[in-house]
Formats: sequence, C-alpha cells, structure tokens
Amino acid sequence: MKTLIEPYRLLWLRASPELRGIIMMSLSTVGFALMHTAIRYASFEMSPFQIAFFRNAFGIVIFAPIILRNGIGFMKTKRLGAHAGRSVLNICAMFLYFNALAVTEVAHVTALSFSAPIFASILAVIVLGERFRIRRWMAIAIGFLGMLLIIRPGYIPIEAGPLMVIFSTMFWAVVLTITKILSRTESSLTIVAYMNIFLALYSLPPALWFWTWPTLEGWVILVLIGVAGTVAQLCVTQSLRETEPTVVMPFDFLKLIWATMLGFWVFGEVPDTFVWIGGAVIFASSFYLAWRESQLRKQTAACVSDRTP
Repeated sequence: MKTLIEPYRLLWLRASPELRGIIMMSLSTVGFALMHTAIRYASFEMSPFQIAFFRNAFGIVIFAPIILRNGIGFMKTKRLGAHAGRSVLNICAMFLYFNALAVTEVAHVTALSFSAPIFASILAVIVLGERFRIRRWMAIAIGFLGMLLIIRPGYIPIEAGPLMVIFSTMFWAVVLTITKILSRTESSLTIVAYMNIFLALYSLPPALWFWTWPTLEGWVILVLIGVAGTVAQLCVTQSLRETEPTVVMPFDFLKLIWATMLGFWVFGEVPDTFVWIGGAVIFASSFYLAWRESQLRKQTAACVSDRTP
C-alpha cells in the first residue's frame, strides 16, 4: 500500500503551496456540499436539532485521539466563560442553519451563507475598532444588495428559511469575532476542544426533546454528515496553512456549483437565476473584504519590519 501511495505523495510535495492550497479548498467545497445535502435529506426523517447533536458528537469522537496524543494540558484556560458564551452563539448559528436546510433548497442556503464575512467585517469596526474606508463600505453595501436579490422582499413572499440563514450568518460573524479575540491568549487546540465539548452539551437537550431513533439509512446519513463535515474542516485548515486566504477563497464559490448539482440530483431542486446572481454578488463582496484585509495586514507587517532596528 505504501508503495502505491508514495508516487502520489512525492507529486504532492513537488506541487507549489498555492496549488496544494487550491486543491484542498476545492476538496473542502465538495465536503461541505455533501454535508449540507445530507443534512437536508436526514431532516425528512429526524429533527434538525437531533442532526446537530450527532454532528457535534462526531466532533468529539474525532477530536478524542488528539487529546490522547497531546494530553489535557492544552485545555487549561482562564477564559472558560468566554468559551461557553462563544459556544452559545455557535449553537444558535448551527440550529438556525440546520433548520434552514430542512425547509430551503441547498443551493439557496449556500448562496446566502457567503454573507458571513460581510457581517464579520461590520463587527470588526464595532467591536475591534478597525477602520474602514469608503471602498470597504461599498463592498459591504454590494453584499447586502446580493442578499436582497436572492430574497427579493416585496416581489416574492419572504420565507423563514432564507431569514434563518441570514440570522445564522450574523451569529457566526459574532463567533468569528470572539474567536479572533480568544486567539490572542488561547491556542487553536484549546478553542476547538471547548467548542466541541460545549456544542455537544448545548445540543443534547433539544435533541432529546425531538428524539426519534434513526433507521439504518438514517445512521448511514448521520455518519456521512460527520465524516464529510470533518474532512471539509480539515481541508480548509490545511488550505489556509499552505497559502494566503486570497489565493484559495475564489475556489470557495465551487460550493454553490456542487450544492446546485446535488440539490438537483437528490431533490430535483432547480435554483432560479436570482440565486446565482445574488450568490455571485455576495461572494464577490466577501472576497474583496478578505483580500483588502490581507493587503492591510501585509502593509502593517511591512511597516513594523521597517521600524525594527
């Protein structure tokens, strides 16, 4: 087996970091699209709250070997309250997103989910005190225009699903902001460990309230959700380790393509043109905000380097 894998490993190592990052980000979009489609499929049989619990339980199972390998020393923290509070917002975002997938087309949900960086940018101004110039505010305004193109209030009835996605991305933006603050003193392992623990604890009571035992097919779908979601997260992490976010972020748009294909194949869903246009507008706005933040970070680092004797 090792002999068969070795040529591919060498080929991977010879590839540029940019190419490796693009490949990993592209693979993550497949994983996320599979997970979202599986969540929608599983919601026909069981509650989204129960699906969320199993997703979080799988997170603990997969994280367990890391704890066994590293010990529990990295879990020492003086900010337990911040971890707990962050996870409250995280579980709210997850519940809203999973419930949205239960009632809304997969592609529709995916297109609106690109708006998270827009809300995160607004919070960066309010909470972190970052300064935005007119071009970044224009990008945020264009992002909101994309959301309006998808929802079209006044032209079509406003449904609960799209609203839940928007509120979910708003909660997620707050989670990202708190994570950025926590990362100043906490390691990534500490943040992820407490996230998995608290999310599993918070999702258990509503899961028990709506509990129904999955069928054999249901268990297979739940395993698929856990595996696809975990692999997708790992691919994103590795992608960002390989190269700059601005190199790989354009490929995140592939999620909408895979979600549309899977939605049509599994559920016969065909998103309208406005979903594609709105999704592209939101994504372009989010990409510009990420690119601009990366440029400013490089400029700041260069200034610091120039001042260093």
